[in-house]
Amino acid sequence: MKRPVPRWALYVALAVFYVLHNDLWFWNDARLVIGLPVGLVYHIGFAVAASILMILLVTYAWPHHIEVDDETEGES
Repeated sequence: MKRPVPRWALYVALAVFYVLHNDLWFWNDARLVIGLPVGLVYHIGFAVAASILMILLVTYAWPHHIEVDDETEGES
């Protein structure tokens, strides 16, 4: 059986992602990683991680009463 991720952990992760989105530490860094600027590589990784976080939020923190209300309205 899958253990659900606690909602508070997902909300904390969302706040951390909000802070990490602005990568001021790579702003003036001209290094290349895999032929790409390090800031671009950071944002590619950030986008992948944000997508995973969104999947977790929809799976474990989505309010289920929204789905139930839509189903019951269609029956009446």
